[in-house]
Amino acid sequence: MEIVLSILFFLIIGAVAGGLLTIAGKLFFVETDETVEKIIDALPGANCGGCGFAGCEAYAEAIAKGEAKPNQCSPGGLEVNKKISSILGVAVEEAEPLVAYVHCNGCQGATEDKYIYVGSKRCIAAEKFYNGKGNCSFGCIGFGDCISVCDNDAIEIVNGVAVVNPHKCGGCGKCVKTCPNHLISLRKISSTVAVRCSSQDIGKITRAACKNGCIGCGICTKKCPQGAVTINNNHAEIDYNKCVGCGICAEACPAKCVEILAKCS
Repeated sequence: MEIVLSILFFLIIGAVAGGLLTIAGKLFFVETDETVEKIIDALPGANCGGCGFAGCEAYAEAIAKGEAKPNQCSPGGLEVNKKISSILGVAVEEAEPLVAYVHCNGCQGATEDKYIYVGSKRCIAAEKFYNGKGNCSFGCIGFGDCISVCDNDAIEIVNGVAVVNPHKCGGCGKCVKTCPNHLISLRKISSTVAVRCSSQDIGKITRAACKNGCIGCGICTKKCPQGAVTINNNHAEIDYNKCVGCGICAEACPAKCVEILAKCS
């Protein structure tokens, strides 16, 4: 009899708990947007942030609300763009692929280390000690934190500086977020020029630290017929929405800090 009562007791507890869970499920039920769920399934799930949002779910929600376009997922490319456009019932709007670029040419021979670093071989760790081991506090530290987050094996260290292979780069932007000196940006794959320096020091200090540094002279800005080059924080920057790739800025730069890029599109 005691065994039967025990069994009944546990059955009653189970039934009550099940009932309470059912009621709680109905009370706290959050209705999900079917469109958002479909878009999330279509996305690669990389959560890289290359689209400009915190992750794939945030991007999917923005698309469903009309706050973002279906073509902003660089890792997914045209295939994902087509899937999302089909879900929304809109025409496919192709977007030009983006690739990463390292704005530093402080290679061996152009600059030197200011001290011998014996700590953890990570850029983020070395940056904590006087902004890195190099004479230029804004240059590539060269330990390859960007390499460790790249899923496409598109980055390597060449003469002490990270270099991106645009043919392998998926434009996810993980390396952009990882670099402690903020040297990496995403550019259009068809762009033909880029500035190889990110130093924020005045010209005299920059050139003393690195022979390849931008002195912020502004000649490139004066020569650019499209007004695509500006001097910000003592170094040149290119607005790729205005740039037509004429290469005049590269030819005019006395420090040769503006690089003419090989076509990879």
